[in-house]
Amino acid sequence: MKKPILFSIDDDPQVLRSIRRDLRSEYKNEYRIINEDSPEKALEILEEMKRQGETVALFLSDQRMPNMSGVEFLNKAKFFYPDAKRVLLTAYSDKDAAIAAINEVQLDYYLMKPWDPPQEKMFPVLNELLDDWQANYLPEFQGIKVIGYPYSPKSHQIKDFLACNLIPYQWLDAKEDEKGVEWLALLQKSPKDLPLVVFEDGNFLVSPSIPEVAERIGMQPKALSDMYDVVIIGAGPAGLAAAVYGGSEGLKTLLVEKHAPGGQAGTSSRIENYLGFPKGLSGAELSRRALAQATRFGVEFLSPKEVSRIEIEGPYKKIHLDDGSLILSRAVVIASGVEYRKLQAEGSEQLGGAGVYYGAAMTEAQVCRDKIVYIVGGGNSAGQGAVYLSQFASEVHILIRKPDLSSGMSSYLIDQIGQIPNIQVHGRRQICQVIGEENLRTLKIENLEDGQVEEFPADAVFVFIGAKPATDWLEKFLLRDPQGYLLTGRDLVRQSEMAKSWKLSREPFLLETNIPGIFAAGDVRSGAINRVASAVGEGAMAIKFVHQYLAEN
Repeated sequence: MKKPILFSIDDDPQVLRSIRRDLRSEYKNEYRIINEDSPEKALEILEEMKRQGETVALFLSDQRMPNMSGVEFLNKAKFFYPDAKRVLLTAYSDKDAAIAAINEVQLDYYLMKPWDPPQEKMFPVLNELLDDWQANYLPEFQGIKVIGYPYSPKSHQIKDFLACNLIPYQWLDAKEDEKGVEWLALLQKSPKDLPLVVFEDGNFLVSPSIPEVAERIGMQPKALSDMYDVVIIGAGPAGLAAAVYGGSEGLKTLLVEKHAPGGQAGTSSRIENYLGFPKGLSGAELSRRALAQATRFGVEFLSPKEVSRIEIEGPYKKIHLDDGSLILSRAVVIASGVEYRKLQAEGSEQLGGAGVYYGAAMTEAQVCRDKIVYIVGGGNSAGQGAVYLSQFASEVHILIRKPDLSSGMSSYLIDQIGQIPNIQVHGRRQICQVIGEENLRTLKIENLEDGQVEEFPADAVFVFIGAKPATDWLEKFLLRDPQGYLLTGRDLVRQSEMAKSWKLSREPFLLETNIPGIFAAGDVRSGAINRVASAVGEGAMAIKFVHQYLAEN
């Protein structure tokens, strides 16, 4: 953590050296000492320091300086650091100006020149002021700051991207949060410029795109090689496992993810049935560990990049990215997983990211403090989201079409939900209309048993209503089942179209699609078991079959 700063200013070099000497002799262990001889330059430095998250504990300013008096300087410095203590250095003839400044700039004290010996005439005064300052001091957050409005879709996208990629950040409401208002004024921006993303070095982006944020925080923007042994598409549990095993077994491996590692599992606040973690762990923590493990084995991680199509050219697979770049690979593992289905209710599309969210419980939890929240869905993801949000929201309501949770949720989660007083489960209910202008205000909810519709106040809706395979981007030559999941292994043998694409004497490997060298693992595969452990297992198995495929080619 950075030390707070004691900032002194005097246009007389000899006096400034004396101030610096005395302050360093007494305070160098607890504070950083910064000195400046020009009030104009000092104000420029303060603005830059504020952007960089520095903290000033005390200003010590001479009164008589050319172009700007000490009182004028302290008044302007107060804009950047209103809580810092302010001390004026004066000659006896300036005593009246110092007394007037007590009211004018809330001056805390004035010291007469000379202050020798400092042990008697300076340090006792400053010690008392600094003790008072420390009693109310809360360290400034050191990291990325996102400044915006809570029900802004673009603010939600940026927060969700940072949270899912485990990048620490501080959210500041530009309207309700005092620090958010301060930052808006400091950067001289208006509400139309929001959201703002301020980085630790003081630089900032105005209403940035996700790729702009990703590049600024140092994520890999492009592949380092033109050719790979295996490219894994999707960094959910299956893709991460494939990357770990591919890298550890010596394959030149590239992992491509369009949003953030972890997939749907990465948004889970607590996974309690994963082998080896009796106390459970969050999906984000599991993803962080797996990605660190894969990186240690030399796997490249490309994110956020989306694969637009795959082209076959002889034994090679051409992987086209959405930015127009091209990657060649000898084998491909598709682990793109599934996506939450959209809420089919009037008004839900217009309020996406402004009160209607898809699997973003951890991202928006703070915004939901003391609010009324609805969860739509009866699976484990919905249950985990409800349990997590119950720590913040005043009320959490789970809406399901079935009579109760027993058919879709693990019993341990049902037991937990039953013990949390601010969670209510409503069976045989569905949302038929989402109402609000700039953000969600109310919901119209239908009782499926008698058709009656009632309107209820709501601040946020989190949707976990099943999933569809993330395969819309894939070419038609990859065979799928009627729901869109990729067919693999023996399931392909029964397909009449199989003969058009499969020209090998052997049958497809267990996880191989109808195109040799293209494999599917995890939830995107037809017949997959929707559990984190099984996805991890399939990712590991896929690499075994990649080895066999590469050996015969």
